Amino acid sequence: MLIPIKSNELRQLIPAVATGAQFSECTNNPRKILKRVLVAILGGIISLLISQNQLSTPWSPIWLIVSFIFFLYLLWGPIVEAGQRNAELRKYPNAALFKGSIRNIYTREQVEDRREQASPRGILELVENRRTLLCIEIEDEDGYIGEIQFPVSKKHQSISNGLSIYGIVLSEHNNFSRINAITDAWLPSLQLWVGLYPYLLRPVFEELCTYRLNRR
Repeated sequence: MLIPIKSNELRQLIPAVATGAQFSECTNNPRKILKRVLVAILGGIISLLISQNQLSTPWSPIWLIVSFIFFLYLLWGPIVEAGQRNAELRKYPNAALFKGSIRNIYTREQVEDRREQASPRGILELVENRRTLLCIEIEDEDGYIGEIQFPVSKKHQSISNGLSIYGIVLSEHNNFSRINAITDAWLPSLQLWVGLYPYLLRPVFEELCTYRLNRR
């Protein structure tokens, strides 16, 4: 079941600025954290040195502000990333609440990064860092809706075929003949949220589900 929602409802569900959950999600990747640390330190120090070399010019305060902005990159970097991810879904002209069920569950391995590492014999070997994703296929009375995947953990052991699942689908077509994107989703019977990224404001979405579905 697909229930179209208005653009203002979508903006309430997926805010323009980062939520606390989204900020946390954008700061839990060690590689991204290291990259931000390097950018903050290098950019901040270089800008600070330039400001010190131009003390007698009007540009010195500006470079000092730039340096301060770089040093705060660890804070505003995740906010910008979350805002960009939200904007990717907010751009679609059509959105709908879906009420579906799980028709299939499977796992797959995802390669997160590859690197060369010397073996005990001194030979360079390619080492892959993998993680296991749980993939769930969703359908409703009209057929296949889409797939959601996320890192598997113990709390997901109770997920099974046939469970009801709610979420938001987005499309460029007002008849939703093609689904372009799907948000994280809610399993009400388990009181469990699943997905790679917490797009939705969850209390607002749960209230929307109760309001819209009870009217039908």
